[in-house]
This record gives sequence, structure tokens and C-alpha cells, in this order.
Amino acid sequence: MSYKKKLVLQSTYEELDKLEGFLNDLQSNLGFDDEFYARLMLTVSEAATNGIVHGNELDASKKVILSATGDGKSLMVTTQDEGPGFNPDEVSNPLAEENLLKTSGRGVFLMKEYADEVKYEDEGRRLVLCFKLPK
Repeated sequence: MSYKKKLVLQSTYEELDKLEGFLNDLQSNLGFDDEFYARLMLTVSEAATNGIVHGNELDASKKVILSATGDGKSLMVTTQDEGPGFNPDEVSNPLAEENLLKTSGRGVFLMKEYADEVKYEDEGRRLVLCFKLPK
């Protein structure tokens, strides 16, 4: 059983509301539990927010494209933005003492914690999140 889904977001905060329907659709087609759904929501919303805010700098004429592919055992979610790209190795450690009280800068860290694999492609404009689906 293979499943594919795509969602195109304009680069505004309001567009993030569309993630819930996108993930609900994945859940009903791939049959994962609510605990995995919560993990997915946190990770995918961080990825989409980073594309909208940091990649496309809230420019509504630019899009963030999400695509999901699942096969019953694993799920891959990709986000692609139209920004200048970035080097994920240059993101500061959110656990470092000087960063603990900052209100942003945890997204990359959280995605690494909650996804089974995180890959950056296209100079940081494309983010690939890989998950093993719960049995």
C-alpha cells in the first residue's frame, strides 16, 4: 500500500492552519495512532514554519510545498521553500546556556529529536523528514 499527498502553502502564518487537514488525511490513510500524530504535527509544523518564516521570509508570493509519501512501514515528509537556503550546521545549539531563554531557534533541534531521520537538500531549501510508522 503506497500513499502520496501534497500541500502547497503561501508564506503566511494563516496557511499553517492547513496542516491539520493534511495530517488528518495521512492518519486516516496510514492508520497511525494519536501519539504518533502529535509527534508528526510538532515536527511537520516546525518544518513548514521554518520554510515560511526563515526560508521565504513571510513573502506571500512565495510557496512552501509539502509532500508526504507513506508505504505502511515508513513515512517521508518533504518541505521545499523558495528562500536563499541555509547551512543547518551553522544553527546554534538551543541547549547552550546562552540560548536557553531565546524564544526561537529550537526547530532544527526538535525535528532531529522527533523524526527518525532529517536530511537537508538543495542548499537547505528542501527538508526531508523520515519516520518509521508505529506497528
